[in-house]
Amino acid sequence: MKLTFYGMTLGFLAAAFFVPGAVNAQKKAVTVTPVIFVVWNDGKWIDPIAVVSNGKLAAAPEDDTQLKVFGTRYYKPRSSYPLIFGGAADGSVTVVKSNIGSECGGPSADVTLKSTKVKPVGLVMALASNVKLKPEVSGYRRRPTSDERTEIEKLVRGQFTKNGASAESVKVLRFQNFTAVDFEADGSPDFIGSYWIAPTTTERRLLFFIAEQKAPGDIKIAYSEHSVITPDDIMSGGELKDLEDGRGAELLIDLLDYDNDGVREIFTIGQAYEGNNYYAYKRENGKWTRVFETYNYRCAF
Repeated sequence: MKLTFYGMTLGFLAAAFFVPGAVNAQKKAVTVTPVIFVVWNDGKWIDPIAVVSNGKLAAAPEDDTQLKVFGTRYYKPRSSYPLIFGGAADGSVTVVKSNIGSECGGPSADVTLKSTKVKPVGLVMALASNVKLKPEVSGYRRRPTSDERTEIEKLVRGQFTKNGASAESVKVLRFQNFTAVDFEADGSPDFIGSYWIAPTTTERRLLFFIAEQKAPGDIKIAYSEHSVITPDDIMSGGELKDLEDGRGAELLIDLLDYDNDGVREIFTIGQAYEGNNYYAYKRENGKWTRVFETYNYRCAF
């Protein structure tokens, strides 16, 4: 697994951010390409994850010139985007100001959030996007029940031991994020989680997983990423405690069916010391695959 805070260089896809629209007697209209943002920092910031072009994800801009154009298109004050939580619209975020060009602002913008239900805080995040959504689809995101947690943790222990952890070390499981979601909007819960264990004082093991429920009580791990971390692996003076608090772990942001194929894609974040890594997962031919990854740099510390 490529850890979220070690490497900073990723391959980026070229992307067009707007295309000319029809010309009338008054002015030349502009069609804005859909963008998917993360809503984080307790709902105060948005950061672009990807643009959507012909049903595919492409990287947001990274050089200064492209970022300025991006800010002009998407971060005009009072620009508003639907808030996505549980895979469906549930409120909105409104741009207050762009942080592009500011110290450690990266490609982010300050926003205000309006929702009757959603309160992103800490490691609970959301998406915002102008991707066209099916209006009749409702969101689904909640804490797992105690029975669901018991069943899932049996599978989590199995994944850790499969990757070499001792039986003793998996007795105590801890998680940064564990959420019940619904991939197909059919009312049947699925699960996404980020767990960790501490086999020794100088080792942490992390597990990110996607689990599907085909029938009540029939839950299986459909995708997992396991990693072993020691102090030597952590850069920028970080400590193992940073992993426990979520930095470096891969965490759920939310779900969004950006290509309208009937299955919600999964978006995750890895908070690094100098920026954020973002990932997207898609179920193809019955198998979950990481189909996209990118990195947004903010500044060095």
